[in-house]
Amino acid sequence: AGLRASVDETLKEWRAKGNIRRLFRRDKSLWTGTDEDKWLGWLDCIEEGRARMGEYREFAEELKREGFSDALLLGMGGSSLGPEVLAETFPRRSGFPKLHVLDSTDPAQVRAMEQKIDIKKTLFIVSSKSGGTTEPNAMKDYFFERVSKAIGAEKAGHRFIAVTDPGSSLEKVAAKQGFARTFHGEPTIGGRYSVLSPFGLVPAAAAGVDVRGLVHHALSMVRSCGADVPPHENPGVQLGLAMGLAGLEGRDKVTILSSKKIADFGAWAEQLIAESTGKEGKGLIPIDGETLGDVGAYGNDRFFIDIRTEGEDDADHDAKLDALEQAGHPVVRIVMKSIDHLGQEFFRFEMATAVAGSILGINPFNQPDVESAKIKTRELTAAFEKTGKLPAETPAMSSSEADLYTDEANVAALRKLGADGSLGSWVKAHLSRAHADDYVALLAYIERDGAHIDALQDMRLKVRDRRHVATCAEFGPRFLHSTGQAYKGGPDSGVFLQITADDAKDLPVPGQKASFGVIKAAQARGDFDVLTERGRRALRIHLKGDLASGLKKLDAAIAEALN
Repeated sequence: AGLRASVDETLKEWRAKGNIRRLFRRDKSLWTGTDEDKWLGWLDCIEEGRARMGEYREFAEELKREGFSDALLLGMGGSSLGPEVLAETFPRRSGFPKLHVLDSTDPAQVRAMEQKIDIKKTLFIVSSKSGGTTEPNAMKDYFFERVSKAIGAEKAGHRFIAVTDPGSSLEKVAAKQGFARTFHGEPTIGGRYSVLSPFGLVPAAAAGVDVRGLVHHALSMVRSCGADVPPHENPGVQLGLAMGLAGLEGRDKVTILSSKKIADFGAWAEQLIAESTGKEGKGLIPIDGETLGDVGAYGNDRFFIDIRTEGEDDADHDAKLDALEQAGHPVVRIVMKSIDHLGQEFFRFEMATAVAGSILGINPFNQPDVESAKIKTRELTAAFEKTGKLPAETPAMSSSEADLYTDEANVAALRKLGADGSLGSWVKAHLSRAHADDYVALLAYIERDGAHIDALQDMRLKVRDRRHVATCAEFGPRFLHSTGQAYKGGPDSGVFLQITADDAKDLPVPGQKASFGVIKAAQARGDFDVLTERGRRALRIHLKGDLASGLKKLDAAIAEALN
């Protein structure tokens, strides 16, 4: 009731000040008055998408004629999460290639993707705003060499297209390597706001998704959120004010519950919310993929968003939602007519996130802490290129099953809490640092496959149900371009357990000494170093030997620690 009253009050205030008009007029003083006005291209890119409809249709027809079996998008973060939602949500259309997304430097994951596709009949979509991102460049080099071997170097370029901002390094590479075509993004749209721009629409068109329908439904939401719509009737503004004001009241764990048909939507919304709001020690921490539990599993730091399509009713789920509401937790319910209306939700959440940023008093369009980990990673890979190995590091504790790493401050704190010579004692000490209103994040630099997703899910639910704290289960390096910003730059409420492992079989990257495994290891270390430099509660567990049995041992150690 308190939150509803604050939302109503703020809606009146927004109306009186004409804030929505200010937003559409690109008035940067609605946020921090720095450079927000330069990043609002997403407000009108959908109209532009409609103007380019002919181009997308012609591109889709061309791919259909050429008979590609697969389309593989190589990208990270804003360039991959939107297309992944489209690939996971829409059924495959006959005659069009099946859309896949690769956003990892894990050698097993790269190899698994290569086995899923027919290399001779695949279109590769290299997607990067800047063109300077480590992962898509390594993936592109790898697959370009593979395609060259399969069909000849002179033809390889014809199997690649680029989606990038004008003048980027990727545009130059695409021209040099003879890519079939390059689609330009709009430089005034940040990656996480780019799903309704060419970064989302090109892969959608390639897969035969009804791009016209996607854009049409997005436009209807643009109109519903328009400058002349009163705030209390504006769905994007209502959601954004509720998210922002809940965050200020301490309900900053935005828990997204996506139904089966749109299960992947949360991974996209998670990036949008975390990277936009988590900075300067403030922000909202999105929680995606946590199965809905009983009321007792939750603290008072939650804000729930339930999103589903019409007809997807689940009595058990709804009973739990009702119970949460009755217990005083805020619950937002969104029902889409069908998956074809996905475009409207993309825009609603973009608008809501921009509005929440205004309430929190931050710039929702920058990502100041993402760069810090990239710099560390580059230093580590540069050292590897020089010496052929990553700089040595000393474990805080070493056993036959795992090596444990963290900085001196964390070691001292953990030893005080009983960490000694066993893996279990360190896990127990570390988890005991999570208090009310904290969250525990498992950050695993391993292959993101069904078995590993399930393993992390089991671990996180144990922690949530025993400790009543919010939990995140993330895969690296993917999350570095998503929630990583909030982990490093947001509120100091995270307890981080980084999981790394030996790669059973590494994979070389053509043209450089550093393999996929080395790049991944450097990314994990770079990110961990920034977490500890920021004084975060962080522990890294490097599992030795067989990964499946290592994860089982870790799961057992977590279960034991919580008893």
